[in-house]
Amino acid sequence: MKKGLALCMAAVLAMGCLLTGCGSSDTGAKSTTESAAASTEAVGTETAGTEAAGTETAGNGKTFTVGFDASFPPYGYQENGEYVGFDLDLAQEVCDRNGWELVKTPIDWDAKNIELNGGSIDCIWNGFTMNGREDDYTWTPAYINNTQVFAVNKNSGIKKAADLAGKNVLVQADSSALAALQDEENTDIKALADSFGSLTQVPDYESALMELEAGSADAVAMDEGVALTKQAQNDNIVILDDVISQEQYGIAFKKGNDELRDQVWSTLLEMEKDGTVDKIAAKYPSINTANICISDNE
Repeated sequence: MKKGLALCMAAVLAMGCLLTGCGSSDTGAKSTTESAAASTEAVGTETAGTEAAGTETAGNGKTFTVGFDASFPPYGYQENGEYVGFDLDLAQEVCDRNGWELVKTPIDWDAKNIELNGGSIDCIWNGFTMNGREDDYTWTPAYINNTQVFAVNKNSGIKKAADLAGKNVLVQADSSALAALQDEENTDIKALADSFGSLTQVPDYESALMELEAGSADAVAMDEGVALTKQAQNDNIVILDDVISQEQYGIAFKKGNDELRDQVWSTLLEMEKDGTVDKIAAKYPSINTANICISDNE
C-alpha cells in the first residue's frame, strides 16, 4: 500500500512539474511574442514614416510642384506634347541644383488660389504679377519687369488705344490686364476701358487670339511677353504703343511658406550670378534680358 501510495504521489508530483514547466514556457513564449510584435510594430512605424517622407514636398527634399497656365508663352506653354517655357526652365534648374523632382502642373488660372491653398501645388510660377497682390501670398522678390499692352489685327485700322472706342476688347479672366482696366484710381485707363463697346473676359490668351484672328474681337489686352511671342508666330498681330500698365512678376507661395520661398530665391540668385538665367532667356527671343531683375539688393 505504501509503495502504491508513493508511486501515486510521484505521479502527481511529475504532473505538477509538467504543468509548472508549461506555465514557464508560455510566459517565455509570450515575452518572445511581445518582443517580436514590438519589433514588428517599430519596423512598421519606420516604414510608414519612410512612405510619408516620400510624399512630402520640396521643402523637405522630395518634389517641387509648380502651378502654371499652359497657354502663357514664353513663360509656360505646351509644345510637341511637352510643357516648356522660361519659367518652367528656371524651375527645372532650381530643382536640379537642390536635388528635387520638378512636377509641372497646368492649372485653370482662375482656380490658382484653390490649388495653392489646398496643397495641390507648391507655388504659382508663370508670369504672375505681384502688384496689387502683395498681401495675398508669400512672394519672392520680383524677377521680371513686365508691361500690359493691346494686340490688334494688322489690317484693323486701329493705330492707338483711343481707336478702341466702341470696339470689342478681350482680356483673360483674373489677369493683371483686367485689374488695370478696372482700376478706379487710374482714371485715364478706366476712362479708356469705359469707352470700349465691350470688355469680355475669356479663360486664356489662346482663345482670345483665335477670336482676334477670326475677326470676332477687335483687340486683346495682354502681357507684352505673350504678345511678342504670338507676334513672332503670326505677322498679322500688331502691338499698340500705348501701355496699359507696368508691373513686376514674382513667384507666389502659400502664406507663411517662407522657408521654401527663401530656398528657391537663393538658388535663383546663384543662377543669375553664374549667367544661367541669361542662357535660359536666350532660348526665348521674346524675353528681354534687360527686363530680368533678379537681385539680392532687395
